Amino acid sequence: MIERKQPVNIAISIGDLNSIGPEVALKAFDDQRMFDLCTPTFFASRGLINFYKKHFDIKAKVQPLSLGNEPKKGAINVVDTFTEKYKVEFGKRDKVSAHFAVQSFIAATKALKNDQVDALVTAPLDKHLVQSEEFSFPGHTDYLAQELEGDHMMLLVNEDLRVGLLTDHLPIQQVVSHLSEELIINKLNVIKKTLIQDFGIRKPRVAVMGINPHSGDDGLIGDEDETILKPTLQKINEEQIFVYGPYAADGFFGSKNYKNFDAIIAAYHDQGLIPFKTLSFGKGVNFTAGLSHIRTSPDHGTAFDIAGEGKADPSSFIQAIYQAIDCFHQREEYQQLTADPLK
Repeated sequence: MIERKQPVNIAISIGDLNSIGPEVALKAFDDQRMFDLCTPTFFASRGLINFYKKHFDIKAKVQPLSLGNEPKKGAINVVDTFTEKYKVEFGKRDKVSAHFAVQSFIAATKALKNDQVDALVTAPLDKHLVQSEEFSFPGHTDYLAQELEGDHMMLLVNEDLRVGLLTDHLPIQQVVSHLSEELIINKLNVIKKTLIQDFGIRKPRVAVMGINPHSGDDGLIGDEDETILKPTLQKINEEQIFVYGPYAADGFFGSKNYKNFDAIIAAYHDQGLIPFKTLSFGKGVNFTAGLSHIRTSPDHGTAFDIAGEGKADPSSFIQAIYQAIDCFHQREEYQQLTADPLK
């Protein structure tokens, strides 16, 4: 019998203090049933959490927590990551707010790395404001890749669609120069492993999108598909058949062919995220595949324009929590089964 830990202890980094991050994170626990699934640990300050709680009329209980102690079930546990007073000004892009957001994220990541929490859900940062000597990363993922060993891949997930990227936050003119046989094989191995251990798909089928329009039209529209992508996919399939393609991305999504696969790999950011967000905006989850621990986030940004107004929809953040819980259980089960196959 597989033994499972319940409820899952979820670390939550608070995100930019003036954004919708704190609102959607707290709204996720306005439904008491969430506490049956997980015990949240917010990395922020009790003063701020109580401020947001009052402002957004959140009923959940708030409980102080010192790391190393057991979090209280049925309550929002708060680790005081910073004690400095801060006046929240919703919608204001502010370096001090961004600094506290980074402190929250770094502390939550450290707790995850030390197994003091089970999984991490991150509220959105302002990627420009967080840049400093303390934090010089393009976003959450690159820092996590440094701290949580393993090759990583950005994977967007909803109920029946998973889209991963060969390259993520790169200018379009740099995409081709970053693509190589080594990178493609590495990313496809990451997606195969995560589909098996984190999503419970024992024999995954992965579709790969072409680099150029119409996958290059046999070299008429660029030769990268012929010289880089096709030979690499053929090499992989000589050893293990789990990848298919390359497919022309427009027809692939337009014909709903994506429903025949467990994951789709796009060559670059917009090729994958435009169809994903068109099909599932507001309910998608960003899952960082390939790390030693589970991390998810909502599929939206800071949304300063509606911060503090109570309009922010927590659906994507709630789905990020659900996904973290599901993946944690799947990985736990996979590790138990591989440690003792007789189970």
